[in-house]
Amino acid sequence: MEKNHTSELFTPYQLGPITLRNRTIRSAAFENMCPGNKPSQQLIDYHVSVAKGGVGMTTVAYCAVDRSGVSFDGQLYVHDEILPDLKRLTDAVHAEGAKVSIQLGHCGNMTHYYTCGNQIPVGASSGINLYSPTIVRGLKKEEIHTIARHFGEAVDFCRKAGFDCVEIHAGHGYLISQFISPYTNHRHDEYGGSFENRVRFMHECLDEVMKHAGNDMAVVVKTNMYDGFKRGIQVPEGIRVAQEIEKHHPHAIVLSGGFVSKAPMTVLGGAMPLKTLAYYMDMLKFWWLKLGLKIAGRIMIPTVPFKELYFMDTARLFRDALQTPCIYVGGIQSRDNCETILREGFPLMQMAHTLIIDPDFVNHMQADEHYHAGCGRSNYCVGRMYTLDMQCHHCVLKDHPEQIPDKLRKEITCLEAEASAK
Repeated sequence: MEKNHTSELFTPYQLGPITLRNRTIRSAAFENMCPGNKPSQQLIDYHVSVAKGGVGMTTVAYCAVDRSGVSFDGQLYVHDEILPDLKRLTDAVHAEGAKVSIQLGHCGNMTHYYTCGNQIPVGASSGINLYSPTIVRGLKKEEIHTIARHFGEAVDFCRKAGFDCVEIHAGHGYLISQFISPYTNHRHDEYGGSFENRVRFMHECLDEVMKHAGNDMAVVVKTNMYDGFKRGIQVPEGIRVAQEIEKHHPHAIVLSGGFVSKAPMTVLGGAMPLKTLAYYMDMLKFWWLKLGLKIAGRIMIPTVPFKELYFMDTARLFRDALQTPCIYVGGIQSRDNCETILREGFPLMQMAHTLIIDPDFVNHMQADEHYHAGCGRSNYCVGRMYTLDMQCHHCVLKDHPEQIPDKLRKEITCLEAEASAK
């Protein structure tokens, strides 16, 4: 292991027009800290804490490019009312020496009539979203062009808010991914069928993004290496998608995988704490999901055995097929993990769970080359997401132990034991 003062991990990196102070990025894990779709002081405080903790750049999670793209009440969407609070956030993060990015996307069919502004949810194709449940309407061609323009206009909005970088979400089963994947794209026009047609919407969005990004905004794109199930994108086609993204010359590509509506644990690794998930769901809003979890929870959300750096084997294939710098994400727990990522040829890395359990993770790694975050991968932080803010159970037990009943503590302990035994 290299000594602290010589490690590439803590050296600057030029990401397009911006310079990161080191190679670490807080990935865009949903915070649920935006009640009423507006930034809260809690959101600002969290990202400032991560910046103080040493990351090179922190990423504000999922911001929809318009109202129709919102999937949770606690998410952001682009509108002028939130500009002042976002500017407070970016100024505060910059004061701590870190850069700040924001993830731009559109949830497509993964929302509900009331959540997305009292309108029928839209997607690549018409159908039913069983997770809401709600009817979904396939986008008309003119609407497709409008949403693509909104991606570009959102970049200008983010520049006004003081962001250094935008991350375009083209994975995880959100709208761009819904067009790309044959599982969700059943269209019979020029946006469906062949590979070239299925990536057409992505090209339109990225054309607009790069045009508006100009020479002063960094752009990274998150893509799926694979969807995580038989009827979705597999690795060979995932490589083709990444190569199509590369044609737009973004400054980096984030290599991820999984569909949050079909294979969520491919994204996260480990097991979903079903009792925790059901416990924190609002009965009036999510009664059908609570019932489904009770009847067939493990069938709906099967466990994916967790291992550190769980995307690495696949990410190597993409690294070798691309010229664009690739950002590694998935299962980072330690300084040793980070050094491995750099040796494998990935100049940057994203992490989320480690910065939820320990916002000072980067500083701790710099002080101790043997540091390990100790995340047990129970995914309690995800289990809270339907109604509460993102927090690790270790932090909740420390400050408000009464908030976690004994049955949830038992589930968390069992899941952590299973993860550590893999």
